[in-house]
Amino acid sequence: MKLSSRSQYAITAMLELALHQSNRPVTLFDISQQQKISLSYLEQLFARLRKQSLVKGRRGPGGGYILARDPDDISIAEIITAVDDTPAETDQVSDDSGISSDVLWHNLSSQIFNYLGEIKLSQFLQAQPAETVTHEGSSATQGWKPEVSYHSRA
Repeated sequence: MKLSSRSQYAITAMLELALHQSNRPVTLFDISQQQKISLSYLEQLFARLRKQSLVKGRRGPGGGYILARDPDDISIAEIITAVDDTPAETDQVSDDSGISSDVLWHNLSSQIFNYLGEIKLSQFLQAQPAETVTHEGSSATQGWKPEVSYHSRA
């Protein structure tokens, strides 16, 4: 499975907020500069994240965005659901055995979504490679893009 660019950018931006949660609100301009994401694109993402109560905005000097909840309480599935459009319903296609492909895809999608629902934003903080830790004032997530891979259990 490959996450959409929108989901990847939203997860990365949320990770930036989580990293700076105890320090200060983070501006979209800061995220844009650190992650090389268009400011207007971030504005669109944060409108959706705010609508789903995942982030809070603070106005004025020293303003920016903070997480609305603790990183332990925000799942990756919530972030994806907040920013991605609902997938279109597919036409029902049956093979010779009478099994419809939409049922198979629906079941697979449900399993993946349930898996992503168990992964919390705080786990992404812990999963960062050690070499991304940087000097004071720079982002620890610069250039870091989350990747989701699935390994079969033997």
